[in-house]
Amino acid sequence: MLSQYLMIGEITKPQGVRGEVKVRPCTCDPERFKGLENVYTEKDGVYAPLKITVNRLGADAVFMNVEGVTDRDMAEKLRGTLLYIDRAHAVELDGDTNFITDLYGLRGVVDDGRDLGKITDVMQPGGNDVYVFKGPLGEVLVPALKSVVLAVDLQAGEMRLNGKRLDEVAVFDED
Repeated sequence: MLSQYLMIGEITKPQGVRGEVKVRPCTCDPERFKGLENVYTEKDGVYAPLKITVNRLGADAVFMNVEGVTDRDMAEKLRGTLLYIDRAHAVELDGDTNFITDLYGLRGVVDDGRDLGKITDVMQPGGNDVYVFKGPLGEVLVPALKSVVLAVDLQAGEMRLNGKRLDEVAVFDED
């Protein structure tokens, strides 16, 4: 089942003395913060709305105010808070793109019949993402390349992979 909420950032620290906070975006497009007025926070599985005002975008940060937060001490208490949006307000993705959160738990099915197990992590080291599968073959690291990933079927809960190309580029656990 797809999560109703998607993480878009984390408050990293107060910025100045008037309650502004610095946010590390967890999205490939920080511009998506422009015009955003509401986000959610999560505690014990319960999501609570938070009204915000986005002030400016930096090279690797978003600076915003949270309604009711008027000084540095109040802003400090928000450090580490994860920010979410509901799926209804998420950006539209093209057909070959998925939200990372939707990939967790997908079963890796290779076209030659091998079962890689399930995606337990998605690493983002640089050029492309790397999917971490854990299953019958141990841990397998698979680069997110179009030549490797044949299809992602969120409804069926699986990612279909090209076995020949997988053997060329994946890193298999050597236990």
